[in-house]
Amino acid sequence: MKAFKSFAFLSLCTILLVGLLSACSGGNKENTGSSNSGSAGGSTGTSSESTGSAAGSGKEIKITFFNTSAEVNTVFEELFAKYHEINPNVTVELIPTPIGGAQIEIFQSRLASGNPPTISNLDAGHILLYKDKFLDLESVRAKYEELTLPGAVEGGVLDGKFLGIPWSAQGYGLLYNTRVVEEAIGGPFDPSTIRTRDDLAALLEKVDAAGIPPVIIHGADWSLGAHYFALGFSLQSRNAEERFQFWEDLKAGKVKLADNAVFNGLMDTFDLLKKYNARKNDPLVANYELDSADFARGKAAFYFMGDWTWAVIGSLEDRDNDFGVLPIPISNNPDDYGNGQIPYSEPKLFAIDNSAATPEEQQAALEFIEWMLTSEEGQKAIVEKMGLVMPYKDVKAESSNVIAKAVAEYVSRGETIDISIINYFPADYWANNGASMQKYLVDKIDRAGLFEEIEKYWQNVD
Repeated sequence: MKAFKSFAFLSLCTILLVGLLSACSGGNKENTGSSNSGSAGGSTGTSSESTGSAAGSGKEIKITFFNTSAEVNTVFEELFAKYHEINPNVTVELIPTPIGGAQIEIFQSRLASGNPPTISNLDAGHILLYKDKFLDLESVRAKYEELTLPGAVEGGVLDGKFLGIPWSAQGYGLLYNTRVVEEAIGGPFDPSTIRTRDDLAALLEKVDAAGIPPVIIHGADWSLGAHYFALGFSLQSRNAEERFQFWEDLKAGKVKLADNAVFNGLMDTFDLLKKYNARKNDPLVANYELDSADFARGKAAFYFMGDWTWAVIGSLEDRDNDFGVLPIPISNNPDDYGNGQIPYSEPKLFAIDNSAATPEEQQAALEFIEWMLTSEEGQKAIVEKMGLVMPYKDVKAESSNVIAKAVAEYVSRGETIDISIINYFPADYWANNGASMQKYLVDKIDRAGLFEEIEKYWQNVD
């Protein structure tokens, strides 16, 4: 899945941090020793000569980096080259994946061939699925708890182990182009006025009447199956136990989606978006770059997507400059959970291989990750070039991503939806549920057929 790809959005002060890296204990599963501490390198680019530092050892080390944030492959490669300049004995090689393509299949193939990546940038759910293949990062947990904003590390604790290092946070919803909306309504737009489905319907009708395509629905399975439909699981309750209980009951056939107010409300809203979809003549083309660019250039007022789209929008010429985000209302009660909140998560985590990587490669991976997340070069690449925000306390870069800043306002008010339940879903859930949503989008099945297909999928999941 993309990315939630995603998704703590605060103004962060500038303090240069040179981290001391505690060497990873354990290494491969057979290795029970630990090495000495060494510097991971700060923004000055100097590396430690300590025997515990892979970068300072002088030994030639090559590590590989599997990236599912495919839209920023080039930025990562630039970082790898910079790190190699600073530490000539360490080479980081990119294993790229296509945007929206068969990313996890590539990862699975690497595992099956006995040649897994040293570092993998994966969704939490995929890390959980292959938890036995990844290094337990407990030895650096305290360090990252100190470096990150409260709660960030918990997103990488899967099945009781710290397996993934957080690096970005993202939010999503119904993005809006401020200029286009205000031209359509003939005045300033206050996003707080849209808190029910009827509010949204009236707004879309005004935009349509002004001759502007109201909304772009990106027809990819990951967007429809994970970002949209799976939101219904997170919206069942503010209580995590109740959300998980609903999921278990669905798998056991004890509940029906047709009887569930949240899923019906979510689909009622989808019907509204579908009615005004600018891509209705060819809804499954799902050209991510084109959809993002058309929205940014005012060819649609709204776009169901996340702040990660700034990786495309940010560098465009002749685009608009002011964007925001609306929640997806699922009812006409403004107080219902979800009508005033947006989904938010740390969608991608850095995990380190523990099935084939040597202790030296694991140490080099830890040092590189820390450099990338704490150095000025790394932070500027993530924040300024990728257009993402980092759930870290001391960030030495300022984001130009105005969509992320709009998300930050919801975060600062505590108006977010906990979507962590999806971390426990099987790796193929979004592709299967997304395929059913695609059929619904093009009217090949009705809502009863949609719910039937999705219930059948879940009832066959262990």
